Amino acid sequence: MTKISFMGAGSTVFAKNVLGDCLLTPALRDAHIALYDIDAKRLGESRQMLDNLNTNLNGGRAVITAHCGVRSRRAALRGALFVVNAIQVGGYEPSTVIDFEIPKKYGLRQTIADTIGVGGIFRALRTIPVLDGFARDMEAVCPGAWFLNYTNPMSILTGHMLRRTGVRTVGLCHSVQDCARRLLREVGMEEAYPGCRWLIAGINHMAWLLKIEKDARDLYPEIKRRAFRMNDRARAGKTPKHGDMVRFEIMRHFGFYNTESSEHTAEYHPYFIKRTHPELIAELNIPLDEYPRRCVAQIAGWEKRRCELLDAKALRHERTDEYASHIMEAMLTGAPYEIGGNVLNRGGLIPNLPHDACVEIPCMVNRNGIEGCRVGALPEQLAALNRTHINVHELVLEAAATLRRDKIYQAAMLDPHTRAELDLDEIRCLCDDLIAAHGAMLPAFR
Repeated sequence: MTKISFMGAGSTVFAKNVLGDCLLTPALRDAHIALYDIDAKRLGESRQMLDNLNTNLNGGRAVITAHCGVRSRRAALRGALFVVNAIQVGGYEPSTVIDFEIPKKYGLRQTIADTIGVGGIFRALRTIPVLDGFARDMEAVCPGAWFLNYTNPMSILTGHMLRRTGVRTVGLCHSVQDCARRLLREVGMEEAYPGCRWLIAGINHMAWLLKIEKDARDLYPEIKRRAFRMNDRARAGKTPKHGDMVRFEIMRHFGFYNTESSEHTAEYHPYFIKRTHPELIAELNIPLDEYPRRCVAQIAGWEKRRCELLDAKALRHERTDEYASHIMEAMLTGAPYEIGGNVLNRGGLIPNLPHDACVEIPCMVNRNGIEGCRVGALPEQLAALNRTHINVHELVLEAAATLRRDKIYQAAMLDPHTRAELDLDEIRCLCDDLIAAHGAMLPAFR
């Protein structure tokens, strides 16, 4: 029996998507699905939801177990072939609130704060010790299992698992699947999507749509003509603002569209959220504090959603385009499947990015596992933007490995948005305040 362990199963909606997909996959319908979380209430709700789905979609063929707390973690992992990771260490409260509110005191404003910037740095530092615990347990009770990481900051955490543990790992992000489709929809070219071909490569949340074509015709010139006109008219107040304005500006100045949304992209660069140019916030439709706002809305709306998810008679699911079930199916059946995955750049998959960087590239999956495909060199301006972020990733990984506080300072000092807004002494003080506020959520840095 194939065993799938889902870490962070209290994320009920995401668990429904990934595990509902598994229940609809012939090669996985008889699986043992082990749910793990440290929140007993949310774990119980996810267990009930999955039991309902298993009955409704699968005739009850899968075996579902639930495991709560650190002491039950090895039982959840024992014998697993696949481990799906969707944890959020520290949750909305206290950790996300800390990540946003303390930087605000220094005048540093953020939108999502889960990938880079001080928010991404501290999310990584509090998550890595938990992943180390997962890795020790996996090496003991399910050696050889694949760790499918969905948790942000994707590049840092996946890089840590691949470089500092013996666990076979791939990082998975939703932004790759929807990139080309989203862009064509935004510029009114949806009719070109069926049958179009594209190539995406770079790093997570800043991978680049390098090619997009239909019937051997390059679609980029028409996409850019429409996108830039949209932005020019919206910035001039002639049309309503839209949700892709920052990405379109990056495409205007650097030549290519990137995978992650404008609300993320706005805080990845030093150009957009600036106290010296406050007009850009409204002009480019930048949603400051977007992630806390989403969290509050999700918490407020959870009771209604909870009732929908736990309604045994009404609960249904259709297979999504999440990669997890397709990866498992390809490995079990041998039928190859292509994903956009996060893997190490070893072997020069992208030659003008560092050898040990975690890159997001096309990967082939089959019985042998996951193999990254060589992309070749990125246009140099894109590689330069990626390297700016990889510098931060490297210092965060060094901070986590050495527990040196100065490496945290240096990571923040190299972050593009942070260094554009704060001076060196302010960055040190900000990091000290964040370390103090997180308290026991972090290891003891010296």
